Amino acid sequence: MSKSTATRARPLSPHLQIYRFTPTMLMSILHRITGGALYFGTVLFALWLLAAAGSEEQFSFINGLFGSIPGQLVIFGYTWALVHHMLGGIRYLVWDTIHGLEKGTATRMAVANLIGSIVLTLLLWGVAYAVKGAF
Repeated sequence: MSKSTATRARPLSPHLQIYRFTPTMLMSILHRITGGALYFGTVLFALWLLAAAGSEEQFSFINGLFGSIPGQLVIFGYTWALVHHMLGGIRYLVWDTIHGLEKGTATRMAVANLIGSIVLTLLLWGVAYAVKGAF
């Protein structure tokens, strides 16, 4: 059996320290995070539905939790995650049709995904508060 005489070190696998961070990378990471957040937010929504089907005391307690400032922040975050994940899904659907894969287009779509999710979430909450009469 012959021994290898190679003295070169084997190449290392590329890591985040090698790649330049891009908007498409950020949106991919956020898409995964919002997917996980939606799982837990949906559990909270199911809890609210169970309380609505239960007694008036249970429903008042859950509404009190969700009506508090921390509860409103959680619901706001859930709304943003839902809108962001939906827009990201649409972006991936467009990519599945082999459109928008060019570097510049993909970057613009990623930035539009982030800006669109923020704007749509604020618009949705603005409409909700206007309908509710909080303004």
